[in-house]
Amino acid sequence: MQGQFLILGSAIVIALIIVVVILHFIRKFEMKYYRDRVRELEVQRNMIASTPVLLELSKVEPIIKNDRMEEKYNKWQDRFTNLKENRLTLIDDMLIDLDIYVDKRDYKSCGYRIAKVEIEIYKLREAADHLLEEIKDITLSEEKYRAIVIKLKTKYRTLNKDFQDHKQMYDEMQEAVSLQLENIERRFLDFEKVMEANEYSEVVHIVKALDVMIEHMEIIVQEVPDVLLMAKQILPNRIKEISSTYQEMVEQKYPLEYLNIEYNLEETRKNIDTILDKVRVLNLENCMFDLKTMLEYLDSLFIDFEKERLSRKVYEEIESDFSKKIASTNKVVQDIYDQLDDIKNMYDLNDEDVKIIHDVNKNLVVINDDYKKMLAKVESLSSPYSMLHKEIEDLTFRLKNVEEELDKALKSLGNMYDDEVRAREQLDEIQEFLKQCKNKMRSYKLPVITDNYFVQLSEANEAILEVIKELKKKPIVIKTLNTRVDTARDLVLKLYNTTNEMIKTAQLAEMAILYGNRYRAYYAEVDSGLQDAEEKFFKGDYKNALDISIKATSIVDEDIYKRLLRASDK
Repeated sequence: MQGQFLILGSAIVIALIIVVVILHFIRKFEMKYYRDRVRELEVQRNMIASTPVLLELSKVEPIIKNDRMEEKYNKWQDRFTNLKENRLTLIDDMLIDLDIYVDKRDYKSCGYRIAKVEIEIYKLREAADHLLEEIKDITLSEEKYRAIVIKLKTKYRTLNKDFQDHKQMYDEMQEAVSLQLENIERRFLDFEKVMEANEYSEVVHIVKALDVMIEHMEIIVQEVPDVLLMAKQILPNRIKEISSTYQEMVEQKYPLEYLNIEYNLEETRKNIDTILDKVRVLNLENCMFDLKTMLEYLDSLFIDFEKERLSRKVYEEIESDFSKKIASTNKVVQDIYDQLDDIKNMYDLNDEDVKIIHDVNKNLVVINDDYKKMLAKVESLSSPYSMLHKEIEDLTFRLKNVEEELDKALKSLGNMYDDEVRAREQLDEIQEFLKQCKNKMRSYKLPVITDNYFVQLSEANEAILEVIKELKKKPIVIKTLNTRVDTARDLVLKLYNTTNEMIKTAQLAEMAILYGNRYRAYYAEVDSGLQDAEEKFFKGDYKNALDISIKATSIVDEDIYKRLLRASDK
């Protein structure tokens, strides 16, 4: 038990020792941290104290040549004394107090006081730097501004040389530009006088004025010749050309009122005079831009003139063709209208059948009206040819559509007439075909002609008579006529096929019987079959006669049918 208490006591002692050691190091670390901060502030204070204000003030003493400069110098001295003897001393006192608080290890107060010292040091540094800049602005003025003025003089000499080398290009502006250059030279002299008197506050204004004047002169020297050339030669010549071209085109009856040429040219002349007035006082703001804008406008007028010439040429070509086409179309439509009643009566047409003709006529009337209105515009010169060109193209397109519709109508009427002509021609052909059938039947003296031949012949004759009746009707119903013609043609063709088949079958039967006669004396079956075939033949049953004769003869000759076909083909 005693051993346990001993171990516990030892542990407590060790823990206390560790805590004491840790606290010692913490205190030591805090002490070091705040002492480092104090030393850092002291360094910053010393840097401010070492600001070379006195050195710069010593440079000012030799250049004090007027009361204004002396007044500035005295103020700088007072400000520096205040910084050094009052504000810097205040910081020293605050640093001493800070050391005391650090020694006392009053770290809570140390943090607050360090912040106050930092603020004061920052304010003092800003004041010292500002004072130093003001003094240097004077001590370095001569060097700085002379460097600037040297560059400005170089620019000035270049500008002056450019002006002198091309003086004739400035025309009436030579004197104004020369005076401006002389003003710049006087400014350079003013600069030297001010520098000699060490009036550095005036130097700034003079240098700025020189910079602005030379920059302005760069624009003047560069742009004045171009502006004068544009305003006094190029644009007036362009205006003269446009006026001349405009008068010529007006005499040639070009409608150009929409361009408002005369008013715009007069406004352009006024604008040119305004720009020249600005140039005479060396105000070139937007002058070149305005001149270029006017030049672009004048050039666009030439494009408009050329467009009108081309449009007129195209218009006249299209209008010439259009006038011929519309006259021709009007005549065709009028001719159709003159014959429309006869056509309706001739072909049994109703209002719906001729509706396309009326539609074509309505559209044509509108086109004729629009064409007359357009010609009136041409006569009164109220519309430019660029617009008339589009109008005549539109009329041409519309007339083309009307012509296409008219072609359809004419084609429809023409088809009816063609159907009639074709029906008459086909009637002649059908009648000739029927005649051939009759002649062919007569040329073969068949013992008997079958009833179906006479039935088909009767039907064909009746169909032909129906075609003739339709052709004699007034009006002719084309659909009915075409049906009658097709029926007649089909019936005659059927009769023709029946005639050929009957004659050919009869020929083959006769040939088969004649061929089998050579075997009748030798073969009783052949003789019996041929007798039966002959009976059928003379009764008009040519097909059975052929079949029986071939069957009887094939007992002796199996190739009888092939022989007959070869013989018939010959």
